[in-house]
Amino acid sequence: MNDEIDLRQLRYFLAVAETLHFTRAAKKLGIAQPPLSQQIRKLEQNLGYPLFVRSTRGVRLTPAGKLLSTRAQATLDKIRNDMAEVRRIGRGEEGTLTVAFSGSIMFTNLPLAIQDYRRRFPRVELRLRELTTAAQIASLLDRSIDLGFLRDGDPTEGVHVETLLKERFLAVLPQSHPLAAKATLRMKDLATEPFILFARSHGALAWDRTIACCERAGFTPNIVQNAPQFPTVIRLVAAGLGVSLVPACLANLGIPGAVYRDIHSPVRTTVDAGMRLGSACTMTANFLRLAQRHLAT
Repeated sequence: MNDEIDLRQLRYFLAVAETLHFTRAAKKLGIAQPPLSQQIRKLEQNLGYPLFVRSTRGVRLTPAGKLLSTRAQATLDKIRNDMAEVRRIGRGEEGTLTVAFSGSIMFTNLPLAIQDYRRRFPRVELRLRELTTAAQIASLLDRSIDLGFLRDGDPTEGVHVETLLKERFLAVLPQSHPLAAKATLRMKDLATEPFILFARSHGALAWDRTIACCERAGFTPNIVQNAPQFPTVIRLVAAGLGVSLVPACLANLGIPGAVYRDIHSPVRTTVDAGMRLGSACTMTANFLRLAQRHLAT
């Protein structure tokens, strides 16, 4: 007796079990009858027991054959399902993907990419996390996220950073501020103003680029208050505590009492994708491709 069973033999056996006729089974399978009969005999030899009772009046299943007909169908169905699942995973259509983003990036077209991804890949469990740029870098390195969307991603060993979008800075002022009457400001117009910014520990490069806007205009900003997120920064500006610089996408965030104004500055802030080196997978690539498409529009 041989325990090795050919899946083809199971398919041939099921065709005979369903038709109880070797000629009709061969026709159903698209093969000649002799090879079919030969494979069934090999299967019976491997099992050590007959599966069919053959007589001049026809063919019928033995008790062993009846059991095998039920189990073989379940086995082939499971293999087909398993292979289909393997192919879906290979195409990035199934699994779990954890994506993080800095809060300000949700005011770009990233939400459209998320919506598009959910529609195209409904079998993927998409987990979303809002994290600062610094926290995303740490999470990429400790493997708790698969893909990050960073505000001004810091170059870090072990992390690949790819720029997807460059944005202008805008000045944000209290609505009652005298400079709010102007449509466009020069950076030096803000030289004597109190500034509200996020802490550098939340994103070193984002902070440095914001400060660079001021330094290129010949002054160092007087930072009177730190805030953890841009919406908080803008609310504090609306309350009259100072002014700030924010990515252009934040103009979509309407907060009563705050106004946005264009400024003359060549410095740009970026939206970057961050991935751990050597961690590329199809699910990540699928999401990144959609993000690139939506952020480019």
